[in-house]
Amino acid sequence: MKWEPEVPRWRQVYAVMTERIVDGTYEPGGRLPSGMAICDEFDISPVTAKRVLTELRKAGLAYMQPGIGTFVTELPQPPAEG
Repeated sequence: MKWEPEVPRWRQVYAVMTERIVDGTYEPGGRLPSGMAICDEFDISPVTAKRVLTELRKAGLAYMQPGIGTFVTELPQPPAEG
């Protein structure tokens, strides 16, 4: 990943993970990568990875099941037109 020097790394990783949630790469109800997996993928510290997961939960995009992992929240679907 090419880092933007003026943007905190946690925000950049958060943006990538949010995009993956929205586009369905991480499916609703599916488990997100662990903090260590995020560290390995993005070459960031465990503190930064924890911040990303915390911010995803704060935004309502994910929820934690202690001892199991962090999962994607079911996103509300727009009402069907017709």
